[in-house]
Amino acid sequence: MPLVQPLDANHDQETKALANFFNETLGFCPNSVLTMQHRPEISKAFINLNKAVMSNQGRVTSALKRMIAWVSSNATGCRYCQAHAIRAAERYGAEQEQLENIWEYRTHPAFSEAERVALDFSLAASQIPNAVDQEIKERLYLHWDEGEIVEMLGVISLFGYLNRWNDSMGTSIEDGAVESGKLYLAKNGWEKGKHDIK
Repeated sequence: MPLVQPLDANHDQETKALANFFNETLGFCPNSVLTMQHRPEISKAFINLNKAVMSNQGRVTSALKRMIAWVSSNATGCRYCQAHAIRAAERYGAEQEQLENIWEYRTHPAFSEAERVALDFSLAASQIPNAVDQEIKERLYLHWDEGEIVEMLGVISLFGYLNRWNDSMGTSIEDGAVESGKLYLAKNGWEKGKHDIK
């Protein structure tokens, strides 16, 4: 069982209106947001932050942002966020070959060098202790400008919050996210784990 039960989608009308954003990204409102509604100021602030972080201002595509989110979630072990990130990457146009080989992004030819360094940045920034170093910085600046690096770190930081929220909460995973997890991640050991609806 989750640590705290999600509330009905109609609990807070302001959250409900903002949460329409997730119908595009995931096809459903996540249980994490429904749980945040216990304190609506948190749910509303989170959705607005999510929208700001996922807005594209440079060359960091929506699909790459979701793959960055997946690498971050994989590093921290949050199965809920792994499935959500891969589902959103698919819905935002990530190439099929990339989705099927996300685990091998460092060597698979479906990924460009610019994408590889973005994903390496996500991995390094998501570790404890943090592993972002001069080498990562130099590689990033070969392909990305400062604004784009800020966008990437926005995604990594947002998912740092989500990874802690959902793993601590044991948020029940939704059917759509399970479907994507099984399709793209199960071959490498993904399972619902503590997020299984009981």
